[in-house]
Amino acid sequence: MNMLRDESLQRTFARVRGRSLHLAEALSDEDCCAQSMPDASPIKWHLAHTTWFFETFILEPREAGFAPFHPAFRVLFNSYYNGVGAKHPRPHRGLLTRPALSEVKAYRHDVDRRMDALLADGIDDALASLVELGLQHEQQHQELMLTDVKHLLAQNPLYPAYAADPLEASAPAPQLDWLPFDGGLAEIGHKGTGFCFDNELPRHRTYVAPFALASRLVTNGEYRAFIEAGGYRDPALWLAEGWDRVCSGEITRPLYWVEQDDSWHEFTLHGLQPLDPERPVTHVSLYEADAYARWCGARLPTEAEWEFAARQASVRGQPLHHPAAASGAGLQQLFGACWQWTSSSYAPYPGYAPAPGAIGEYNGKFMVNQYVLRGSSCATPEGHTRASYRNFFPSGARWQFTGIRLAR
Repeated sequence: MNMLRDESLQRTFARVRGRSLHLAEALSDEDCCAQSMPDASPIKWHLAHTTWFFETFILEPREAGFAPFHPAFRVLFNSYYNGVGAKHPRPHRGLLTRPALSEVKAYRHDVDRRMDALLADGIDDALASLVELGLQHEQQHQELMLTDVKHLLAQNPLYPAYAADPLEASAPAPQLDWLPFDGGLAEIGHKGTGFCFDNELPRHRTYVAPFALASRLVTNGEYRAFIEAGGYRDPALWLAEGWDRVCSGEITRPLYWVEQDDSWHEFTLHGLQPLDPERPVTHVSLYEADAYARWCGARLPTEAEWEFAARQASVRGQPLHHPAAASGAGLQQLFGACWQWTSSSYAPYPGYAPAPGAIGEYNGKFMVNQYVLRGSSCATPEGHTRASYRNFFPSGARWQFTGIRLAR
């Protein structure tokens, strides 16, 4: 298990669980209860649902004399596990003023205490695998906590900041270079003994034709040139569904771009900031990424191309609150800046088989009407990144830190 490294499972559990509470420290109780759209969830719900996972899938079948912290929480904080039972409607999570945030924190403390006692009694391979899945699941929600609260704060005309530290202007980004790859018969999917989700398996062979990949992500300045050149007015650049959304006024610019005082600004977790032309453009849909690629005579990479190239890159990165500009030479920003749209539909690998039971609902049932994103973002927790990771969202999703990597 790569997450554990030199730490015991109990210390890893405490560290990951503690980070979720740390992410909520800068927020008020009111911040933690509100829901800005159906795709986002309140911070309070994230804190409860990640606790529900450990209570439902580990304590319930394994704890002697198990009794739930609160019987109603089984329904309130179930996300999409139909095999577990009923669920509170996702669009109405923000209406759950009860339980209070203080009770959710008490729920976390109680489940953590009981998990600690369970782990102290001995850890078999099955328990260790479930605990690590729960911790990886919580790390996914830690990223969602940041993107969801960003969307929430963006609805406020005061543009309040989540992070108190300033967002400094960047040095000029390096020139975008085209890096060639010979391709060939490639092995794609997770390799080794470390953790992966089931959608990264089985590792399999696929042919990758020769291709070139952009050395860095598309910048705000480059995307602003696309807008100023009439990119949102040219139907020849757009997929049909994307053009429909342009015509309806749903998409006219990246999600958090704001025109103010005759200049572009961008809402960030640091508040409203002047648009930094050197940082990566982010919070764009697949439609926008694909239109930009067409405009500059390129395309989006397939996920096999992306992974083929990423095998050579370091996956290290420090979580930040906004994507940093590229620096240096070579293949950059594969990890730790923005999730990168690919042209690949989210589908099972050859021979894929989900896990049995409700746990098997984690990935497989979402393999329809979604596209794959690769890499990781500035909000991805440290250690939660690998070249085979397959993120996925609908084509129109923009509230995650999504960016553009070009291919040809």
